[in-house]
Amino acid sequence: MTGAIHQLQKKLFEARYQCRIIDMNREKYLKNAIAYLNTLCNVKPNRRTGSSGNHEATEFFAAMVKKWDYMIDTTPFPCLDHDSGKTSLVCQDRAYEIHISPFSLGCDVTAELVSVSTVEELESCQCEGKILFMQGAICAEQLMPKNFVFYNPDHHKRIYALLEEKQPAAIITATEKNPELVGALYPFPLIEDGDFNIPSVYCTDVVGKDVAAETGEVCHLTIQARRIPATACNVIARKNQAAPQKIVASAHIDAYWSTPGALDDASGTVVLLLLAEMLQDYEGKLGIEIVAFNGEDYYSAGGEMDYLRRYGQDLTKMVVAVNVDDVGYKQGNTAYSLYEDCIVEGEPWYQGDHMIFVQNGKPAIAITSQKVVELMATITHTPKDTPDIVDCRKLVEVASALRDFIQAF
Repeated sequence: MTGAIHQLQKKLFEARYQCRIIDMNREKYLKNAIAYLNTLCNVKPNRRTGSSGNHEATEFFAAMVKKWDYMIDTTPFPCLDHDSGKTSLVCQDRAYEIHISPFSLGCDVTAELVSVSTVEELESCQCEGKILFMQGAICAEQLMPKNFVFYNPDHHKRIYALLEEKQPAAIITATEKNPELVGALYPFPLIEDGDFNIPSVYCTDVVGKDVAAETGEVCHLTIQARRIPATACNVIARKNQAAPQKIVASAHIDAYWSTPGALDDASGTVVLLLLAEMLQDYEGKLGIEIVAFNGEDYYSAGGEMDYLRRYGQDLTKMVVAVNVDDVGYKQGNTAYSLYEDCIVEGEPWYQGDHMIFVQNGKPAIAITSQKVVELMATITHTPKDTPDIVDCRKLVEVASALRDFIQAF
């Protein structure tokens, strides 16, 4: 398989240089890219999985691609949306600034505050029916959702198991800046899990120092929040379905809470729309599958799991998967990395939908921005992720390169 990876690398380089040739339709594609990006970033409330804005985005994508004679699959899968209102923490008449954890249940609790900073302290503490405050080492990295299948380290599972065993009435977590693991979010929610049923909030480590001083005191915590049963869908567009082999191009159409999600990942979704139009008259030997995944930024990776449940058996037909995420940043160039078994060309990047193919033994290409590490540390998952930081000319170039790459087979 090593030879196949090098052949992929050769073809991608060829496509990269071919895309620099002036295309008579380039201005049209650029105009479309700008319109698509603004449409996706302006749905309300945003594109979080299960929300009305997410539905609007998937309907828009499906309607556009259907015009170019693709077979469209928008089978819904169940998910949760989340609505939150006011929250407050008051200890000895002093109020503290806190934030509701995504998917948290609501509560109204008056109880003693108990503090822990390590797993060992959590193991020995008595906090049933009390408000548990967590800070320090135990909050160093965001916990993977308890049922997350792609990456779920044992020490995260241990923390969840202890919390469910100890049964505090509610949880407060204090988190520090940690761009290497959680990107630009500060503070970040330690817990973001619709399968975890203890109400939780979070605060900065600075606020946390003052909260810790209230240990042993009776505090009052209120959380106005509710989980809303909902549905969402991937949008899967197919052409030449009878072909014995296929190529998959993907991006994720959802966005993180309270962010327009321009680079993450409206830009990748725009590349898929441009690519779909460029391949509308494709007559090659491969099947084309363009997938707008829904749920990459969702606690259960609902879209990826639904795809594997329904189409996992078809992975044997796949020649290669190409995933596009965080592409088109105004600064730097476009970057790519190749995956096949343990062979990686360039900087590997594992936080994307391509990993569902890689973990099933299929070769994949991840296309992103050269400065993706900087993006993750300063912009991703925040309100700063707006269309003005996207260079739509780069989106046209990426789509053109992918078109040439696919037609080279």
